[in-house]
Amino acid sequence: MSEQQDQVIEESVEDNVDLSTYSPELRHLIEFEQVPEQAIPMVTSIHDVSEEAVRDVWDDLPASAQNILDNFEQFHALISVGQTFSAIDLMQEFETMKMPADMDDAGREEYRASLLDKVLQNCVKDMIKQLKKARRDPILKRDFVEIFAKEK
Repeated sequence: MSEQQDQVIEESVEDNVDLSTYSPELRHLIEFEQVPEQAIPMVTSIHDVSEEAVRDVWDDLPASAQNILDNFEQFHALISVGQTFSAIDLMQEFETMKMPADMDDAGREEYRASLLDKVLQNCVKDMIKQLKKARRDPILKRDFVEIFAKEK
């Protein structure tokens, strides 16, 4: 991870998080992906606020795509960690974006929030596509299975 990404993560840290209150799937994925300690509050915040929306997406998936994973919690963990890394990347890029000179702070914040929302939505869409593709792609299916294989 770059110094700039570390700085973005550090700026988002508010409190230490008690991971024991989260699912074993999320704890495993945080370890598997080697999520920096400073990013864990961001992962858990996304995990907390996204559960209902992610559940709706999971429920709409065909059973054949759901069966790539063992359960909803694995899907939710994948979405939460993926969205965290995407959000960090966006925040890093946003710092170097050239904004119109006539855009005020409120406009910049609104634009930033709009971009972040799109990035987070795209993470979910991408995960859906990957799960659907894994139904016919043995290598991709194995990759999904291996992520959580050591959890058991």
